[in-house]
Amino acid sequence: MALTKSDIVVAVHELGFTKKKSVDVIESLLEIIKKALETSEDVLISGFGKFCVKQKSSRRGRNPATGQDLILRERRVVTFKCSGKLRNKINGMGHSA
Repeated sequence: MALTKSDIVVAVHELGFTKKKSVDVIESLLEIIKKALETSEDVLISGFGKFCVKQKSSRRGRNPATGQDLILRERRVVTFKCSGKLRNKINGMGHSA
């Protein structure tokens, strides 16, 4: 099961914020991140990770349903690299603060 935006809003609400303030805070945070990524700025969140925009060249591909060859256009993609602290936490190694 995935953690959804509404799950995050509920968690913020449980910290003592009103429901509306919780929604506003999460929406504002996501807008800030989206605007930075739109302009190819990296987003670094200490202790969590780094979102980067990478340029991908056009390349040959294949439609998996039909097997037909095609050319995938040049595009930008968002990548995420987790921090060492998060990686250790995920792997149950230590109690990094």
